[in-house]
This record gives sequence, C-alpha cells and structure tokens, in this order.
Amino acid sequence: MRRTGTLAAAAALLCASLLMVSDRGEAQSSAVSERAASARVVAHDPASMFAPSTDCLACHNNLVGPDGEDVSIGASWRGSMMANSATDPYVLASVRRETIDHVSHAGEIEDECASCHMPAARRIAHAFGRKASILQHAAVGASAGGGGAGVRENVDELAREGVTCTVCHQIAAERLGTPESFNGNFVLSPPLANGRRRALGPFQPDAGRRRIMSSVTGFEQEQAGHIRESELCATCHTLITKAIGPDGSVIGTLPEQMNYQEWRHSAFAVEQRSCQSCHMPPVSGPVRVASVLGELRDRLSRHTFVGGNAFMLRLMNRFRSELGMVATSAELEGTARATIRQLERDTATLTIDRATLGDDGVLAVDVVVRNLTGHKFPTGYPSRRAWLHLVARDARGNSVFESGRLAETGRIEGSDNDADAGAFEPHYDAITSADQVQVYESVMGTPSGRPTTGLLEATRFLKDNRLLPRGFDKTTAALEIAVIGGAAADDDFVGGEDRVRYRVPMPEAASVVVELRYQPIAFRWARNLEPYDASEPRAFVRYYDALAPSSSFVVATAATNVARR
Repeated sequence: MRRTGTLAAAAALLCASLLMVSDRGEAQSSAVSERAASARVVAHDPASMFAPSTDCLACHNNLVGPDGEDVSIGASWRGSMMANSATDPYVLASVRRETIDHVSHAGEIEDECASCHMPAARRIAHAFGRKASILQHAAVGASAGGGGAGVRENVDELAREGVTCTVCHQIAAERLGTPESFNGNFVLSPPLANGRRRALGPFQPDAGRRRIMSSVTGFEQEQAGHIRESELCATCHTLITKAIGPDGSVIGTLPEQMNYQEWRHSAFAVEQRSCQSCHMPPVSGPVRVASVLGELRDRLSRHTFVGGNAFMLRLMNRFRSELGMVATSAELEGTARATIRQLERDTATLTIDRATLGDDGVLAVDVVVRNLTGHKFPTGYPSRRAWLHLVARDARGNSVFESGRLAETGRIEGSDNDADAGAFEPHYDAITSADQVQVYESVMGTPSGRPTTGLLEATRFLKDNRLLPRGFDKTTAALEIAVIGGAAADDDFVGGEDRVRYRVPMPEAASVVVELRYQPIAFRWARNLEPYDASEPRAFVRYYDALAPSSSFVVATAATNVARR
C-alpha cells in the first residue's frame, strides 16, 4: 500500500531536515540510500508505475502567489474535471449506455474509455495482461465513500483519481502530435537506470530538492519542455471512435473530438499560444512550486485546468455524498467559478450592428458573435452547444419577439432536436420567425442519416456550425474539422465570427437584448439516457432534472434601443 498523505508529509519534512545536514553527513546518506533501495524495488512492480496524488500534495499544496492568491497545485487539480474524469456521472452513464447498446464489445468499450478517463488504472491493467473496467473501478470507489473511507487497493485509488499527477508528468515526447499518440496512446517515460521513475516538469530541478522528492516518492524530477506543448494535451483530446454495427462489426469511424486539429488550423497555433496558455494560465510573478524548501519560479502554471463544464462541477458538488467525491465543496465551487469567469471574459463577444424598425413593420437586427478561443466553440465532446437568445420588447417592457428561450427542463424552445430526437435545427444566416434558433453545435449521424447521441453508432456529422477560431479557413479545412451543413455556404460564417440577421414582422419595438448561451450537456443528450434501465443512466437523469434550470450559462450579452428607420 502507498503512503497516506500524512505519512508523505512527515517524510517530506524529515527529508527537508536531512538536507540541512552536510551532503557528506552519515545520517542523510543512510536515509537516502535506504529509500533509494525501496524505490528500486517498487519501480519494477506494475502497480507502482504511478503514485497516488497524496504523495504529491504533501509538498505541492499551500502555495501562495505574490498577490496572496492560493495557487496550490494539489487543491486546484482536485477540484478540476481532470481529477474527476473517472467520477463524472455523465461519463459513467454514457459508458453504461454504450455497453448495453453493444454488449459483445462491452469489455473493449470500458477499456477504451479508461484510456483517458482512468489512464493510470488502464496502464496498470495492461501491464498485468488485463483490460480496465471503468465501471467496476468507479463502483468500488463510490462504495468506499470517496476520500479514503474503508480499505481500497492502490489501483482503485488511482482509478478514482482520473487524470492524476503522475500520468501527465510521465508522458514522454515520443510520438506526440502524431496519429499514433491520439486516443490516449501516449508513451510513458521509462524508469531511470537506478529504478526510480521520472517526474517531468518545465523547470530545471535542483539536485538537493531532487533528492527530497525521490526519497519520499520514488520519482525523480527531470526538465522536459514538451510538458507545456499542445501536443501533450492532444493525446487524449483527440478522439476517433469506431462505429459498431448490429452484428458487432466495425462499420466506420468518427472524428469525435478534434480540439488539437482545430487549434492547428487557427491563428493561435501560428502565434504559438498553446492549450496550456489558456487552460493552465501562469501565475504572474515568482512563486514557490513546493511548500517544503521550494524554489521561486516564474510562470508556474495553475492546475485548475479551467474549461467550460461548470454545470458538471456543481452537479458533482450537489450530489457529492452520493458520488463519493474526494474534492472539498470549496475546491469544486472554486473551479466552477473560475470556469464561469473564463466563459464570460475569454470565450466570445456579441455585438448588435444595427436594430431598426421599418415603416413596413419589419424589425431588422444584425448580431455578430466572435469566438475568442483557439478552437471551435463549443469544442470537444459533442454534447456541448451554444446558441443565440434574442428578445425584443416594446416600450412597456413586454416581450414581442423571442428566439432561443431556455425552458426550466433545459430544453431550448424552437430547437427541433429538443422536440424530436429524429430531427435537428439547421444553421441560419437569417432568422425570420420565433421557432428558428441559431444553435452552434455538432450533430452526429448514423449511416442512414439519423441523428444520434450514441458515440459508437455514429459514422459522420450531419451538422457542424460551431463557431470557428480566428484564422480558421473553412475552405481549406481537412474533412475531420470541416464545417458541415448550411454554415459551409454561409458567407458570413467565417474564421473568428458569425453574423446572423434577424428579420421579423413586429408592430412595435423599443429595445433588443441578445445573449450567447452555453450548455455543456444538451437537453437531448440527457434525455436519450432515459430508456436505459441501469443505475448510472438513472442516476444521471435524476441529477440533470434536479439542476436543469441552471444547465446553461450566459457567455456574452449585447443590448440596444431600436431606432425607427
């Protein structure tokens, strides 16, 4: 069994004291050599390929930036979606759905999903010649009550930690950026000659501090510049799924997540603005990277891994006891707030170019939405969508026209897909009635052209009008990141922005307000889990229904008074 966080902290403090003794001191030499011998033994045990986060948090918490901000690596990571990639109830519900739909491939499906959601547990399982069982590991952790209640095997602990510290910090530069590395097929750095494993980071380690870490954890720091490159993130954030037919055969593939390829085709890649620059923004000014004799370093990357899924963070917090969450309520809420700040400040802008009411009684409003991110928005998992919600009011404040209203159930009024699982809302260059909504989304389809939320029955996209990043040329984009549907022929849908023209008959209007809203898990993606009679889908639908009114967020707003032409 691994050390607990308390023992790791005690060992760290002991080693810090030993470091103060002369390098020739007999006490230090004896202690270090004893631990080094131990490290060499466990390094050859596949179960010790990774260390639990408690071994790291002892020294990498209690970090404070120059302005007093808490930038603790462990606490920030623990409240992130990375740390909770294996406990995310929507992931577990979706995996269960796929295993029910494709029973003959259930084992392969669980193992494939574990490659990015439980990477440490999967690598250990493969080292022992087995497949990983994402649902079994999750069930063991939940029954243990999360943060360590009861006795659990080391592998179950690592499984519950999702994308844990010693996963990313052991990824080698080999194959990065190539198709061979995608779908979680990164290469782990081999152990050192002394049997210890490497802990790769952006800074050049000090020899004395290197001994502290290796004596406590069996890992030795090593500088590696690729830890800050987008290609490292691409290993799991590029996902190509295989569609399975009724007879169990593979009938096609789908470029399900192409964050890296979208970035490569944008101005952000040219400007060398990596994934980490936005999702792990650096702390301004020097900060200690370890609480035990840590050196002051510039550009310590925050480990909040801020994305866009504040809904899931708050859902997990709301049902934390049932889900056995390890992160504290404050840690999850802190990441949720950071996520909302990023959505509101750094994701998109809205502008109303004009709003006039003609003598013919037609309201004309031009809305321009601009994408500030380095990839499509929304990007990644296809459950995510954004849309325009526009309301025109008369002089008395009454709504006289509305497009894109969100119902309490999480459904968008006027969205064809929300009303009918077999339909989807087209892309618009002009909106002329209240039942039309500009929804930015990717819609997966089966070989017959039916919309689906089943990843392993989709072979193509029927629609992809997600907002393009700046510099993205849709005419030269590869098929895997192509614009699909009406947006492909829309001259106003270009790299960095989209213009939507509203032209609707109205007797009078005094003001217009428009919002860009974002929903990480769209209504249809939740509702399509209802038919599955299993604990994980049932639980998630219950969670979603409880929080559906708060399932979306306002990314940007614009308002203006209407001038009569």
